[in-house]
Amino acid sequence: MKNYHDKPNLNDMSLEEIEGFISHLGKEKYRARQIMKWLHRSGALSFDEMTNLSKVFREEIEKRARITLPLIEEIQESRDGTKKVLLRLEDDCFIESVLIREKNRWTQCVSTQVGCAMGCRFCLTGRYGLKRNLLPSEIAGQITALRFNTPEGSDIKNIVMMGMGEPLANYENTLKAIRIITSDAGAGFSKRKITISTCGITPMIRRLGEDVSVNLAVSLNAPDDKRRSYLMPVNKKFPLKELIDACRDYPMPRRRMITFEYIVMAGVNDSEGDAKMLASLLRGVHCKFNLIPFNEFPGSEFKRPSDKRVRAFQDILIHEHYTTMTRPSKGDDISAACGQLSGRRHGFPLPDSHPCGILGEK
Repeated sequence: MKNYHDKPNLNDMSLEEIEGFISHLGKEKYRARQIMKWLHRSGALSFDEMTNLSKVFREEIEKRARITLPLIEEIQESRDGTKKVLLRLEDDCFIESVLIREKNRWTQCVSTQVGCAMGCRFCLTGRYGLKRNLLPSEIAGQITALRFNTPEGSDIKNIVMMGMGEPLANYENTLKAIRIITSDAGAGFSKRKITISTCGITPMIRRLGEDVSVNLAVSLNAPDDKRRSYLMPVNKKFPLKELIDACRDYPMPRRRMITFEYIVMAGVNDSEGDAKMLASLLRGVHCKFNLIPFNEFPGSEFKRPSDKRVRAFQDILIHEHYTTMTRPSKGDDISAACGQLSGRRHGFPLPDSHPCGILGEK
């Protein structure tokens, strides 16, 4: 396989790193801001596009650096308008990103790893294990690739890191990608428009709260340790009390709330008693609930509950004064719904010897 890493990728660099990189070429700091805007505001893929830089400078920097982004291989569209985007990385690994329509804007669901090591029983991705972490250029690059290569690109207003992988298990690269995305020289997204979803790595939740102010969503899925440990092995290491304490301490601005995601599974965690336990568990945490009826996939041990059962669960939480929404299953007909992506490049099975080639969403 070709070695792509003989030169650094500018899309992996922060503004300060680009400043340092070009200072060795005797260039002014403000040139770094120009370069960063070409990369993240224009989606430039060649130095020739950077027309406000001299030809000599462009030739100099091209000798020392490269520009690469994930490449769009395939886009599938659901009957509800959701779009699942297959992206190829430099090493021929594949990841997926999802575009979800919301009124007059789009939300992009971004991956942070190739695969996932968390092993949650209700998630198809976890069955394939972790192949590797994504680089900052591959996390932020999903956004750049879709912004400049899809008709919906200019209307992508919200970013949710809820795709393949556990963002807080790839902490440094995820944090750096967020800083690139939110830099005024980068993509210019507001931190209020970015949400990180985690299965509950408690120490990293605390660290995230210290490092950056973004929205937090926690995949909860059970009101007690026994069931949560069965569904989510991470709970054995970071049990509910520890997790809830970290969420209670998370420095969320008062007008925003932590979201607890709760995948509702028939006969597993969907009783009225479970709803009341959940309400008691989260008492005192400034939060809201996002109920997600389980999206079935072949071989899953779980089933989707009835709509009536989900409504009864929701009504109890509302009665307990929690803001509670039920998330509709977007893109389930193209296996783009939460936890449902297939783990195989759609329509083109990959050879067993392929180094990566797995897809999926938490």
